[in-house]
Amino acid sequence: MQALSRPLIVGVTGIAGQALAERLTVRGGHVLGLSRSSTSSVPEVEALHADLTDAAQLREVIAGTRPTSVFVTAWSRQETEQENIRVNGGMVRDVLAAAGAEGTVQHVALMTGLKHYLGPFEAYGQGDMPETPFVETEDRLDYPNFYYAQEDELFAAAAEHRFSWSVHRAHTVVGYAVGNAMNIASTLAAYAALCRETGRPFTFPGSEQQWNGVTDMSDAGQVAEHMIWATDSPSAHDQALNIVNGDVFRWRWMWPRLAELLGVEAEGFDGTVRPLEDQAGGMAELWTRIAERENLRETDLSRVASFWHTDGDLGRDIECLTDMSRSRLAGFTGYVRTLDAFATVFDRLAADRIVPHVGT
Repeated sequence: MQALSRPLIVGVTGIAGQALAERLTVRGGHVLGLSRSSTSSVPEVEALHADLTDAAQLREVIAGTRPTSVFVTAWSRQETEQENIRVNGGMVRDVLAAAGAEGTVQHVALMTGLKHYLGPFEAYGQGDMPETPFVETEDRLDYPNFYYAQEDELFAAAAEHRFSWSVHRAHTVVGYAVGNAMNIASTLAAYAALCRETGRPFTFPGSEQQWNGVTDMSDAGQVAEHMIWATDSPSAHDQALNIVNGDVFRWRWMWPRLAELLGVEAEGFDGTVRPLEDQAGGMAELWTRIAERENLRETDLSRVASFWHTDGDLGRDIECLTDMSRSRLAGFTGYVRTLDAFATVFDRLAADRIVPHVGT
């Protein structure tokens, strides 16, 4: 039985899960999509609904589905890192216990991120961190980290149920999703709409390091292709793999180009950090009025913009740059220009009436 003939996507409506659904259905397999309550917009996906923190419900819902591969892209943000570890490590454990019990799983691909190298939210960028570009062979940091807990649950399940595995460490993800807690593209598109409405400039919110330094990002489609490739490629099995677009850029170059795409006037770094949470504070009602006037699908600004997360990415005082040699040497050739990734998502958000069209 081929590993991709009955894939199960955990978190199918998320930013990476959506991209996986679109690509896996094209391949012709029977795609299963697991989420708490929402259903994938890809009609070919068979919807499964369960609370990922409820082990009994997961066993009941997954029983009889006989998945051949599992793509784990879901996580749930908690108040403390210890709670992140308990909840998110537990989700991986319980999902893989239920799927593994079917006896059909051949490979599991787990999506994590660069907090593997940077530390969790509570200790982000603190202490001794590895040199950039980040490589997969770096030792774990001393801080508790839910990514480490997820990996450990994956390794234990792989040993018990005898499947291969891969871990996919993405940088900031550019992709299409609604209600996602970490969506820089929709955040910036919504922020630009608010700037157009109020006549304000599109002001860079971050640090001098991010404005001037070299960085990279991960397109959701690139992440999805990477996970599919690893599932289908023995050369990638039982390894952790960084996944970014392949290009590098400086925000001082990127920011005015994003502003042009979004129909706003760019304002760069002026020596101070100007967080989006401060700039857009108190604008929820304004967004609701814009959404009602433009007949948008989402009148709740918090469903479109995650200002806190974009502030975290753009406000960092540390260099974030990723090495992809391990994947390249194993045969992965995917490449996406980050500016094109933003442009594609901006167009889709406007076409689907998540944000206003530029000029309205």
